[in-house]
Amino acid sequence: MKPSKPFRYAGAFLACNLLRLFRFFPNNDPIMAFVLPFSRQDKWFYSALFAFATMVVFDYFTSGIGVWTFTTAIAYTAIAIGAHFYFKNRKKMSMKTYLGTGIAGILFFDFVTGVLFGPTMFGVPIQAAFLGQIPFTLLHIASASAYIALIVPFLDKQASILPLDMAQKTREIAGVLGVLPKKILFLLQKK
Repeated sequence: MKPSKPFRYAGAFLACNLLRLFRFFPNNDPIMAFVLPFSRQDKWFYSALFAFATMVVFDYFTSGIGVWTFTTAIAYTAIAIGAHFYFKNRKKMSMKTYLGTGIAGILFFDFVTGVLFGPTMFGVPIQAAFLGQIPFTLLHIASASAYIALIVPFLDKQASILPLDMAQKTREIAGVLGVLPKKILFLLQKK
């Protein structure tokens, strides 16, 4: 592991748990935004360990460790491993791919934890669990998608929010007009 990777994972771990702690909106879930690029860029067990540790440590400090902790941690670990193998042979990535994978991951996570394990752990009928899961999952998808759109471009430069031709046009216009300070133009340059 390169020396910068432990710092990147530690920073992501801290940011992820702080964002979850502050609950900016319902079903506040930044984990997917970190797990997906880590799954693409590193060995499968790094992102899997990140997902598992993030879930367990957060529960340890907020609600306590229980069966639910390991259910959610294992579900997120499975998503991280699945994402790694899905991304493995992809040369180019787009925000659309990250968002689609994130939504699929949330649907899997909420189905496993809410519909399959929820009834067995909390004694809720499976039909009620399924129907009750729908609004929860919609909010979960919204929060994870927002975090993916905000965080992933910092972790994977290929995942630009703007289409590449639009980003190129922005660079050209900004350069021709000379309206932006050189420091900002530097940020718009191709890497």
